[in-house]
Amino acid sequence: MSGQPSISVVLADDAVLLREALAGALSAAGFTVVGQAANVDGLLELVDHLAPTVAIVDVRMPPTHTTEGLEAAQRIRRAHPAVAILVLSQYVETRYAVDLVRDNPAGIGYLLKDRISRIDQLSDAVRRVAAGETVIDPEIVGLLLGRPRRGGGLAELTPREHEILRLMAEGRSNHGIADRLVVEPKTIEGHITRIFSKLQLEPAADDQRRVLAVLSYLKDR
Repeated sequence: MSGQPSISVVLADDAVLLREALAGALSAAGFTVVGQAANVDGLLELVDHLAPTVAIVDVRMPPTHTTEGLEAAQRIRRAHPAVAILVLSQYVETRYAVDLVRDNPAGIGYLLKDRISRIDQLSDAVRRVAAGETVIDPEIVGLLLGRPRRGGGLAELTPREHEILRLMAEGRSNHGIADRLVVEPKTIEGHITRIFSKLQLEPAADDQRRVLAVLSYLKDR
């Protein structure tokens, strides 16, 4: 990572052992962990004073352990739009993922805690949200894509188009998808045009709006 600016991170999780382990793993991966919090108030104070590159937040925080972390993430996005946010969840909760990216998906991520054990996956997610990308856990995307549809939109997709839509909904760019599938970007562009046509979605001008459109479409069917 030589020559690149350090990515500063604040962590919020009430499980102190997990939080410390996460901080240690991120530090070893080259990130600068500038603060930790056990509750929402502590998290908001850290963000106000430190303006980190990324805030990593557990969905379920004290006192009720329901949606305090998600609500804090939304407050941070309104007050500090330059701070990227990566929300961690113990459970597959598709509604939370879609709600999080609904208004402005740039620099937003939603990852299952199972991914924490793979520091390469976590590091990739942190770097991507810091760069302004959208990161949605592949398991959540899989559930969204697997829901029954009205009108047969997804049923009309080819296996390759279905695979590309899955990668799109995870927040991958055209070039990222092309690299993953080892094809030319122009091939991906053609597939995406057909996907939007079959799903009756107009292609957006940028990748982030495209992700939001796809996720919103899948949620509301």
